[in-house]
Amino acid sequence: MLAQFRPAFVLLAALTVVTGIAYPLLVTGLAQVLFKSEANGSLIVQDGKTMGSTLIGQPFADPKHFWGRASGTSPNPYNAASSSGTNQGPTNPALVDAVAARVKALKEADPGNKLPIPVDLVTASGSGLDPHISPAAAEYQVERVARARGLPAAKVRDLVAQHTEDRQLGFLGEPRVNVLELNLALDASR
Repeated sequence: MLAQFRPAFVLLAALTVVTGIAYPLLVTGLAQVLFKSEANGSLIVQDGKTMGSTLIGQPFADPKHFWGRASGTSPNPYNAASSSGTNQGPTNPALVDAVAARVKALKEADPGNKLPIPVDLVTASGSGLDPHISPAAAEYQVERVARARGLPAAKVRDLVAQHTEDRQLGFLGEPRVNVLELNLALDASR
């Protein structure tokens, strides 16, 4: 019986070293070399202060800022420790009520805006953490932001264009605008 325990313990120790120490160190080292920003959370630091991550949305409610997608995380919006969607299907009355409330809030914030409201401004993403909006969602907000900041709409539109990311590899996904990066650029352009 002892003859069977020795190989088992040796194998356990070897696999513990390989899968519990060597492999994680190798993957972490490669990530730090090949994807340093992403491996460290894609943080945006200004003047020694961390402003946020380009990978996690943040709540913005000030009319001077662009607003991102709604978040379904709990207990707080954009809670990275609790990534989740709302799990509300299209026939759920709670979803219908939430969308109606968001449409109402958008119309109250910019009553003269006659553009159609993009769906990503009134629905939450699957993770509840989406940091991006569509270019159409950014365009919908340009006039409100420009008016609130006392800037020409053309200048705000230029900043949106500068912060619009193309499809990944030219064909994956859709063009998108990172809300945090855009709002930080707006704050810097005072």
